[in-house]
Amino acid sequence: MTEVPRVRSEHLQERAEPQAPPPSSYLSDWAPKLRPGCTAAQSMASLPTSVSSPELPEQNFQYREVQYWDQRYKDATDSGPYEWFGDFASFRALLEPELCPEDRILVLGCGNSALSYELFLGGFPNVTSVDYSPVVVAAMQVRYAHVPSLRWETMDVRALDFPGDSFDVVLEKGTLDALLAGERDPWNVSSEGVHTVDQVLTEVSRVLVPGGRFISMTSAGPHFRSRHYAQSHYGWSLRHTTYGSGFHFHFYVMQKGRELSMAQLALGAQLLLPPSPPASPCFLQDSDNEDFLSAIHL
Repeated sequence: MTEVPRVRSEHLQERAEPQAPPPSSYLSDWAPKLRPGCTAAQSMASLPTSVSSPELPEQNFQYREVQYWDQRYKDATDSGPYEWFGDFASFRALLEPELCPEDRILVLGCGNSALSYELFLGGFPNVTSVDYSPVVVAAMQVRYAHVPSLRWETMDVRALDFPGDSFDVVLEKGTLDALLAGERDPWNVSSEGVHTVDQVLTEVSRVLVPGGRFISMTSAGPHFRSRHYAQSHYGWSLRHTTYGSGFHFHFYVMQKGRELSMAQLALGAQLLLPPSPPASPCFLQDSDNEDFLSAIHL
């Protein structure tokens, strides 16, 4: 995948008219701003005119398909980094306190982001980056051939080819958003979407050492995403904060070996409940005599 599936996020519906969003910039002062005629997800990848806009898929669900990413990254060797949900500088103050120089770090859905290289420059040299697009992985191997401690592998994040307890930290930035692209209702994620996220999170928990951290950066707020993370079988705790100016992105930290709160467990349980049926319409017979407040379903 690529940063993986760099998406239009799970908040989005299928778009009526394809239009190219401005690509995201690799600038320390990057701050997403909504543009007229663009959705929040289109604007969150905003960028300078010096970088060409990537070709968008016809339908949002195509963000889940490796064929789209292979085509999109066919020129990745010669193109600049594309950053979803902000560049390293925008979340560095949150990320670095979670890391140790000796950590073995896994980046899921790396795409052509500079995140892995920025981690190396920041003093975290042991970084493995995976993406299910062999095209972008080959491009990153060429681009960063001068940094042998950065490893790049073609791999599906739903079935990681690493033994258990292999990493101290797993990072994802936009990968889950891409895998959920095309969902019709962010409040009621399809069973397929729930299963896909569970596949990824189960693999993340498996490859993390006890005490290891999973860090997720996304456009999805707690009301959409926390219920996915707050599942007891992953065996981790959950924290949340935000970053960015103007449009805020979400930064989740899960630590393996710690427990979820009772409130988080209750939230996670909601993910497994069937969708609530729509409320029956209520018709008032006589507004002069009817107690209309009792007829309002809150």
